[in-house]
Amino acid sequence: MATETKTAPITLTERALAEVKNIMQEKNVPADYGLRVGVQGGGCSGMSYLLGFDKAKEADEVFDLDGVNLIMDKKHGMYVMGMQVDFQDGLNARGFTFNNPQATSTCGCGSSFSA
Repeated sequence: MATETKTAPITLTERALAEVKNIMQEKNVPADYGLRVGVQGGGCSGMSYLLGFDKAKEADEVFDLDGVNLIMDKKHGMYVMGMQVDFQDGLNARGFTFNNPQATSTCGCGSSFSA
């Protein structure tokens, strides 16, 4: 019997993946948790990104990204398809950034978008 391999709708850069693994280790995130990525209503452009550690729920899809479970509500796929998550550690900013081709506009700080 063949197994189906699903391709994740988003990607994490090497820097982002390394930072996620580092945070999971530092914060002792349980092994059955994964990185939840999605969207929620809010922000000055209408939607903001959701990024955190969580257990998979019934309405979720789970993808393996180099040993990290990426968890996403199936309904969020249309808003983040093709998105790349990166991690920046510079003089002016430190944190995750989102390059989302589905975003038709973003706010000035980049934390919210419209699609």
